[in-house]
Formats: sequence, C-alpha cells, structure tokens
Amino acid sequence: MIRALALALGAALLAVSAHAEEPAEPPRAEQVAGPPRPAALPAHPYDLTFDARFSPNERTARVTVRVGGPEPDLLHGVTFRIDPERHRDFRGDGELVVEGARVTWRPPKAGGALHYTFGVDHLRDVRAYDAHFAENWALFRGDDLVPPAHVRFADGARAHARLRLRLPDGWKAATPFERLPDGRYRIDNPRRAFDRPTGWILLGHLGILREKIAGSRVSIAAPVGQRARKEDMLALLRWTLPALKKVVGELPPRLLVTAAGDPFWRGGLSAPASLYVHADRPLVTPDVTSPLLHELMHSALGIRSGHGGDWVVEGIAELYSLELLVRSKTISKKRYRKALEGLAVRGATVAALDVPSATGATTARAAAELHALDRELRRGSEERITLDDVVRRLAEERSAITTERFRTLVDQVAGRSLGAFFRARIPLAKQPALP
Repeated sequence: MIRALALALGAALLAVSAHAEEPAEPPRAEQVAGPPRPAALPAHPYDLTFDARFSPNERTARVTVRVGGPEPDLLHGVTFRIDPERHRDFRGDGELVVEGARVTWRPPKAGGALHYTFGVDHLRDVRAYDAHFAENWALFRGDDLVPPAHVRFADGARAHARLRLRLPDGWKAATPFERLPDGRYRIDNPRRAFDRPTGWILLGHLGILREKIAGSRVSIAAPVGQRARKEDMLALLRWTLPALKKVVGELPPRLLVTAAGDPFWRGGLSAPASLYVHADRPLVTPDVTSPLLHELMHSALGIRSGHGGDWVVEGIAELYSLELLVRSKTISKKRYRKALEGLAVRGATVAALDVPSATGATTARAAAELHALDRELRRGSEERITLDDVVRRLAEERSAITTERFRTLVDQVAGRSLGAFFRARIPLAKQPALP
C-alpha cells in the first residue's frame, strides 16, 4: 500500500507544465535567456538527438529531431517558430501540424522523430549573406538549423542532447560544442530543458587554428582560400582574452571565431560562444576600435537589448573593444585617449540614445558616455567601484537590458542614485522614473 501511494504521488508530481523555452528572437539572435529556474523535482533525462545531413548540390541540410531514452514521454510537445522559406517538407511520428510560421509536434509517448529540410542560404541585404552554402563550405548559425521553440514538458525534465553532422567526404566542422568520441557533439545549456544547438557552425574545406587561452579552448576557422588572417586573430586574442576574463569573470569553455569573404556580409555578427567577422575587416580600425573584439564582447556578455536598451548593449561592446586593447597594452594610453575623443566627436549630434536600433553614431555616443559613467563610479567610490562591476553583473544575469533596468543595476552597484549623472550626461527620449 505504501509503495502504491508513493508511486501515485510521484505520478501526480510529474504534472505537465508549459514553458516559453526561449524569448522572441532578438536582433542578434545570439543571446541566452535569463538564469536557470530552480527545478521543482530532481532532473529526469530524456534523449534528444539532432541529425543533419548536408547536400552541397541542393544547398540544404536534411534534419532529423529524435526523442528517445528511458523517459521520452517527458517531452509532451514542441512548437517551432520557423522561416517557411528555409524550413520545409515537415513529416514526423505522432501529431504534426504545420501552420504558416508555426510547426507543432507532439511525439508519441514511446518517442519518435521529426524530419524537415533546412535551406542554408539567407540574404542579410540584397547582395550579402548571413548564412551561405558555397561549393566547398557552408557557414550558418545553429539557431537557424533548429529554430526557436516553445516546449511543453513534465516538471524536472532535462534533455540529454546530441548533434550529429553528416558531411561530404573531406569536409571538416568547426563548432563551439564539445566533440564526443563517437563523433557527435554535446549540446548542453543548463538554462533550457530543450537544448538545441546555438552559435556559429562552419563546415567544409577549412583551415583551423586551435589554442587554449585564458582557460578557454579557442578555435579560429575559415574556408580555405578566403585569405582570413587567422594567425593575426589568434595573436590579438592571446593579448586580450586575459583582460576580458578579468572583466566578465569567466569565459565560455569553448570559443569559436569564424571568418569568410564575399558574398558573406561585410561586418561582424556574434552568437553564443562564437562569432563571425568578414575576412576583409581590419583587426583594429583607424578609429582604434576592433570589430573582432566588439563581437567578442557581445558573445562573452550574452545580453540582448530590451525596449530602448540597444545603446547599452552596443555601447558596452564598442567601449570595451577599446578597453581590451589598452588594458592588454596592444595600444598606448595616448592612442586610447585619442580614440575616446573621436567617439565623442562622432556621436556629438545624437539627440537620444534610447532608439530601437543603435546606429554607428549612436553607438559612438553611447561608448563615450559609458566611459564618463565609469569615471563617475570611480569618483564616487575612491576607485573601488568601476563600470567593470556593472558589466560583470550584466554577464551574470544574461538577460534583456532596457534603459530602466540598466539604471537600476548601476544604482545597485554604486550603492547610490546616479540620477543626476544620467539626466546631465545620458541623452534619452524618456528618462527612467527613478530618483
């Protein structure tokens, strides 16, 4: 009788709960949502496998999502937010409903598989790609290979997730994931119960440099023949990653830097534990900021912009791309000061920072004013508190940042109100309702 009661109680506790597994896709699509929720019950694992077979002739990957293991019924359903032009030909076990940009899959209780085709190519503008399948290489984000999802699962469910990449003969893979002895990749995100691959993935005929720097396993990869300056990138990271680690506390255990030339977008884009920069972009620009380090800051912080907060996200990345250079003694303090003056001049005409999307001028003004905030924090604490302390808190939270949330966090770190500073120095269309 006692055993029967215990089993009944356990079954009752494993009630279904619906979770918004991820926030809506942010502008950069790279960041991870909030701190992990405390588990109501001990973790119950289920097997989750992503299998992708790549076809250069079709510029596609045929993807299978398989649920199995000892308790596959812990996963009750998944609703994917797809791009119908890139995700198509859905079929699967159990119940499957395809409605425009939504695909809902309810696998059988004993487990099952979902199959679809992923079109790799995606234009960022009329001429340049931010995902591309060339003749002998492919570069894209795992976030797109397996699209964002709303997941329904039993309390305490945890995925035991793996990724298998099936490549043409002679191709290599560069990912930010741990490769296992069986050739698959471990996908482990403690903030999710449906671990999908996120971050940049580069496949093909590649040149790859690997080195351990500041406790992180760094890989720098580019397609053969793209003239990417991998050795120069590695040198810059050797100088600057120790300084970055002092700011954010911990670096990702693995960090992937990818580069490619035309027709890829001529800029930089970050993602979890990974980033992309165009092969022709300079490591340090004439204004003494660094596109590589700018994207590295985005990747290391893992924050995204909430309403009116893009200036914070972009301004921190721009300022610290400069800070990492001077702190690592890659540039002199004189050149550092000149660069700050240049940022102030470039952003002088910006009337409000809290715009939906920061332009180059907005980012420059934001970086200059964040540097002024650093000076104010130092002045009010006899150098005990700096902007580094605020940035470290942001890295710990890894959440959406609004102007109001940033103001609140700054006040918490400073132990006093910085309202007078914000009203005097930070041009905003709407000042936070804080003292």
